[in-house]
Amino acid sequence: MDKLLPFERSIADLEARLAGAEDAAERERLAKDLEAEREAVFSNLTPWQRVQLARHPLRPRMRTYVEKIFEDFEEVAGDRVSGDDPAMVGGIARFRGKTIMVVGQEKGRTTEEKVHRNFGMAHPWGYRKALRLFQTAERLRLPVVTFVDTPAAHPGIEAEAGGQGPAIATNLLAMAGLRTPLFAAVIGEGGSGGALGIAMGDYISMFEHAIYVICPPERCAEILWRDAEKKDLAAAALRITAAELAALGIIDAVLPEPSGGAHRDADGAATVLADAIGEFLERSAGGEWELSHRQERFARIGQWIEELVD
Repeated sequence: MDKLLPFERSIADLEARLAGAEDAAERERLAKDLEAEREAVFSNLTPWQRVQLARHPLRPRMRTYVEKIFEDFEEVAGDRVSGDDPAMVGGIARFRGKTIMVVGQEKGRTTEEKVHRNFGMAHPWGYRKALRLFQTAERLRLPVVTFVDTPAAHPGIEAEAGGQGPAIATNLLAMAGLRTPLFAAVIGEGGSGGALGIAMGDYISMFEHAIYVICPPERCAEILWRDAEKKDLAAAALRITAAELAALGIIDAVLPEPSGGAHRDADGAATVLADAIGEFLERSAGGEWELSHRQERFARIGQWIEELVD
């Protein structure tokens, strides 16, 4: 499978030439050309190209960050009602000497893992498991860190029959009143209510090439224009990129990715995310975030200003 995106091919070509160059002067020249090409490509990405990066098959997953950032992660299974959902992963971990609760969607990497994890699309019992962990964190007075990476909640008949909508709504209500610090990170795709069901935090961060959207651009294009090929137009109209969402006040911080994207340097991306988590925990320990702050920030979302045009 070719894992190169169309706009990455020029970069890959220079990387291959650099790897094969033996002359020192030639290597230096190619290294400069490579850096310039990366800057040129990644400073002019369209919203649709960012969608492609957010879905990149080599992009770090939730479990990748857990392994690189935390220690002594102890996974918890089951919602104590229906069973376990591998698409939603959670448990207790240690982070820089502190005990925290970790919850997130896991897409999987190989074909077998993706099928096992249902491509990161959780069922109602996955959201009930997340709720169970949120409530446990509150009882134990543990901060919560969530990793958002899903196309959407599972849309199947069995999920709807199991109460998908009420499960997500219950999570939203619970997170709005949860008395423990909540940090959310959109690491890849933040799709629809499936993402929001674990993302109602005090502080929401988002990697610069991630997306956060109510409806996939392809589906939006089908609804509005009856043409999925207008996905580029839909991606631009939806305003789904990190920079746009930060400007709108939907998220609090845009996390810079290593040169060429997080899929080219998972360690570098993990370092950036770990520093953001560390800063949040320090500030929350100082009492910066209170429950009223979380409720007020979400109450402000959806406000708009009307401009009169002559």
